[in-house]
Amino acid sequence: MVINNYDINLESLAIHWVGNKTNDDSIFLSKSLTILSEDISSVLLKYFLSSFKQDESYRFIHNSAIELNEVYTYVSKIFENPQNLHVQSVHLANYLYELSLHPNIKSGEFYVAYFSNCEVDNVITDAIGIFKSENKNTFLEIQPDGNEFNVKSKIGININKLDKGCLIYNVNKDHGYVLSVVDNTNRGQDAKYWIDDFLHIEQCQDEYYNTRNLIDICKNYMVKRLPNEFDITKADQAELLNKSAQYFKQNESFNLDEFTHEVIAQPEVIDSFKAYKQSYEEDHEIKVAEEFSISSSAVKKQSRNFKSVIKLDKNFHIYVHGNNQYIKRGYDENTGMYYYQLFFKEEI
Repeated sequence: MVINNYDINLESLAIHWVGNKTNDDSIFLSKSLTILSEDISSVLLKYFLSSFKQDESYRFIHNSAIELNEVYTYVSKIFENPQNLHVQSVHLANYLYELSLHPNIKSGEFYVAYFSNCEVDNVITDAIGIFKSENKNTFLEIQPDGNEFNVKSKIGININKLDKGCLIYNVNKDHGYVLSVVDNTNRGQDAKYWIDDFLHIEQCQDEYYNTRNLIDICKNYMVKRLPNEFDITKADQAELLNKSAQYFKQNESFNLDEFTHEVIAQPEVIDSFKAYKQSYEEDHEIKVAEEFSISSSAVKKQSRNFKSVIKLDKNFHIYVHGNNQYIKRGYDENTGMYYYQLFFKEEI
């Protein structure tokens, strides 16, 4: 899923204030849409959009029927008629207020915005943004006054960091739309109210999802499971990690049988890897396809997982980038210590 918000326009905005119900905070609902100047619209666009990473996409879900997901229903009515934005924003604010029950949930401004000229997989569409400001910063305002300067402090919102937000794109309605999500506060159990309780979403099982999770499976298997099941040296382990990295970098699509035969090769290790993949999926409640297009952005982001490093006590680290034929392990009886021999043609 490729999302492009470079030319997005902010068409309308409703602002409310949502408190913490458990802490006896109130809720303040505006009576109409907020009137925005061109300058303020520009500032708000930066605030609303700059924190989003467009790699991961999500969709609304519900255990029974998607129409029973409250946020899905409210935003659908806005997409049907953008003039409904303020009315539905009130419903959204009230719904969030009812879910703000954990004592650590912070009060803050709540925004519902309507955007145009968004691009999803080369299709131009509209989007609805739902955002919440929770943290305030102190800012200095310095103004000249004759031969002096007046210095004042003000409390306000840092437009460079959005606390909570989601962008809902008007595509794939029948499958729960397509969403991008930000949640930069309350990363513990109390944070679930935004993603799990309020939005009630799950990650889309697209190429990014499959690539990221398969790389995690490979790395965890080769680092944690493989040495426990087979007699393998650190150099052999490093070579497997390097071959895995090369496979993802050099291929446009992933095929499980092709990958295991090219990278792992040994039949008994292939069986072990496939069994580990299945148990990993069960433990993490995910399902990774056996064939999919490889996401280059996921490969780039997860490439650190394939770093092949042999750590020797606390003295040395050996970074292995290529053929393990040029690294030999031995034991020195005089010192009672192990050693590695490294063979090379020239120093670079």
